Amino acid sequence: MMDFSLTAEQETVQKMVRDFVAKEITPFAKEWDQEEKFPWDVWKKLGEVEIIGTAIPEEYDGCGMDHITHAIVAEELGYGCSTMRGNYSVQISLVAKTILKWGTEEQKKKYVPRLATGEIMGCFGLTEPDSGSDAASLSTSAVEDGDYYILNGNKMWITNATFAEVAIVFAKTDPEKGPKGITAFLVDKDTPGYSAQKIHEKLGLRAQDTGELILDNVKVPKENILGPMGKGFPIALSALDNARFTVAAGCVGSAQSALDTAKKYAKERTQFGKPLAGHQLVQQLLSNMLLDIECGRLLVYRAGYLKDQGVPNTRETSMAKYYCSEMVNRVAYNGIQVLGGYGFSGEYPLERIYRDARINTLYEGTSQIQQLILGNIELGIPAFK
Repeated sequence: MMDFSLTAEQETVQKMVRDFVAKEITPFAKEWDQEEKFPWDVWKKLGEVEIIGTAIPEEYDGCGMDHITHAIVAEELGYGCSTMRGNYSVQISLVAKTILKWGTEEQKKKYVPRLATGEIMGCFGLTEPDSGSDAASLSTSAVEDGDYYILNGNKMWITNATFAEVAIVFAKTDPEKGPKGITAFLVDKDTPGYSAQKIHEKLGLRAQDTGELILDNVKVPKENILGPMGKGFPIALSALDNARFTVAAGCVGSAQSALDTAKKYAKERTQFGKPLAGHQLVQQLLSNMLLDIECGRLLVYRAGYLKDQGVPNTRETSMAKYYCSEMVNRVAYNGIQVLGGYGFSGEYPLERIYRDARINTLYEGTSQIQQLILGNIELGIPAFK
């Protein structure tokens, strides 16, 4: 039986992260967005107070906490700034946890402690200019050359692209085998031929470093192969399962911020002789927002519970990601509706929450991909043969 009441330890972490976000993140999120500036100093502080490595085992300089706590951290970061939640999700869910699951002990010791403490950043190189949802059709190549593989290709829409010290890069080692011919590599930033270019003028997540990876005859030693040869596609799928979980949790946090902003405004703003909160149609908007958020949070906690039990949870994680990514867009929309014209301006955080929310239905598998995953599972159709 699932019990979604938080433990004393989880409540302590929640309060600690919430206090940190209220002091170090929320007051400055608008400035970071306007200046397209990632707050390195705050990221380092997150590492110092052990927030980044909450879900990483203690032997790798983490705190060894469970998946519900992992979700709590993502939710609280999402409440303050989606950029910070996005970095946390990529750093831990996509990169660190993937190395932990598939890496050799030498790879784990080399990268995971520094990722957990925020000493270095990592990125996840799967998407390409011509392959997004159809990840198996990627064109980046890896050709064997003695004790090395030579990588050539481009990766697009990569979070932390220009910041990352290490990238998980997926490339075709055997083009004739389709998805079974893809292999994952750990590529260090200082490897000759490896470079990154930042992408500007995004709708949201403007403070986040998003860019393109350029691989031009990058010589990667065989000891940097992540996981078995030809298992890159299932490695990518397992990583996306991790990331969808923290994306969903972050959506809950962002939606909660939108609701709190709308509630506060509705209590203070007077129209037709009484506070907005006294009007039933405004209450309807707020109640719909509340219901959406609570449903999303429970879906996240259910997925986290199953992850902690060590049982298959792709279905539940996909449901959480699909629902929460769509939910935060509805909640932000309704929040702006409550604020009226003020919701359309930068005077309140809702316009930024609204812009940042849009990406959630696109990355780590679009809403349509989640529908396909869920449909295949319900029909018993294998996702990968």
